[in-house]
Amino acid sequence: MSAYLRPLVWLLPLALLVTSVVLVPVRMLDAQGLPRYRALKDELRHVERDNERLSREVTELSREVEALRSDPAAIERLARDELGMVRANEVVFQFPE
Repeated sequence: MSAYLRPLVWLLPLALLVTSVVLVPVRMLDAQGLPRYRALKDELRHVERDNERLSREVTELSREVEALRSDPAAIERLARDELGMVRANEVVFQFPE
């Protein structure tokens, strides 16, 4: 090797090491770095919690739909509760609130 290239042999790895030691923390603490990662991780937790809640709600609604398709008692219960329907021989008492 020539005398000109000898200092570059150790200088290049040293320069890369120094650059890495400086740039990695700067990039991690940048607005697009670690704080963004933590914010996205929190958002992911909230979205997963919402998905679980919605999944339970869909399951409950599916059960209700299946009951309305196959169970006459469920249809009657819905008609009484939601529509206020009564049978011909029943008397309804209403109390003021």
